[in-house]
Amino acid sequence: MQVKTGRWARIATVGQAHWFFGNLYEAVVDVPRLTGDRSPGLLTSGSPARYFIPAAPATIASTALALTGSWRDGGDRRAIVTAAAGTAVATGITVHLVRSVNLPLLKEQPDRVRREELAKKWHRANLARLALLILVRFAFRRATADRR
Repeated sequence: MQVKTGRWARIATVGQAHWFFGNLYEAVVDVPRLTGDRSPGLLTSGSPARYFIPAAPATIASTALALTGSWRDGGDRRAIVTAAAGTAVATGITVHLVRSVNLPLLKEQPDRVRREELAKKWHRANLARLALLILVRFAFRRATADRR
């Protein structure tokens, strides 16, 4: 089976942009504090899950398929490994934040002090995730060059 690397690379690029700019937007408007000020619920109005859940599987899958195709086509191995590892770590940071920050904010109504602690934790980890996603973007672009 031949993987259409170019198509997957384009889909992954859109997904990665959604991931980066979605998290940048959340940082700018301080979503962790806003989330704590609304009624509890995982998919209620204002929940970040509503706009990330649909895009996450497509982003991860298309990135994996594009990088796999690039590897098979003899692409830049270091860039492929960097993009793959960076995507895995960024996904790990996201899973950690969802479990340790988002779920408590979305399911419970923590007091103000706890919300501040959760917001600080989220902002620190999100900054690392944003920096990592920039690295992933450059590595992914190099890994899939001439295949888009």
